[in-house]
Amino acid sequence: MARAFNPVCWQCSQLSIEVARQLHGELGDGCWDEKICHRRRSHYRNRADNNQKRKANYTPIRSEPLPEATTQIQAKLQAPPIALLYLYREARKDAHLHAIAISVWQGDQKLEDVPATHCMGMTNSQIRRYLQEVLQELSPLYNIKNFEPEIRYDPVFCPIRPCPLKLPEANA
Repeated sequence: MARAFNPVCWQCSQLSIEVARQLHGELGDGCWDEKICHRRRSHYRNRADNNQKRKANYTPIRSEPLPEATTQIQAKLQAPPIALLYLYREARKDAHLHAIAISVWQGDQKLEDVPATHCMGMTNSQIRRYLQEVLQELSPLYNIKNFEPEIRYDPVFCPIRPCPLKLPEANA
């Protein structure tokens, strides 16, 4: 039988090693063990991916090919327009937002592209206000009320030229 999920270890896995040692080491609650905790933290951080891979191994693999369809279905799915929000931010939890880009898609057709904007020096409330303004402009055109879950890119892929993160000769 599998071991029970330990919420303390899961919360500890979300912290940096230094903070985890401080909270759970000799000065904290004393549950930190150098021999065990590194592997256990990795297990809890990657638990969802590992379970998904394990589950994929259980699905049966078809050895016989599927019969070819004799009729073709011509019905098309009419997907509603969606707004995709691209955030250019490093993977750290405390990383600042570098830039924002927005695009509107309907199925596999791009309807609108809001150019990327640098966010350096902007506060969180200014960024939220900008996103609300964009949604207010998109709402009457495409009946879009909110963004899909954001897509995060590393700032090195920032599409804006010139970009202060890139070397001057690369901006040309």
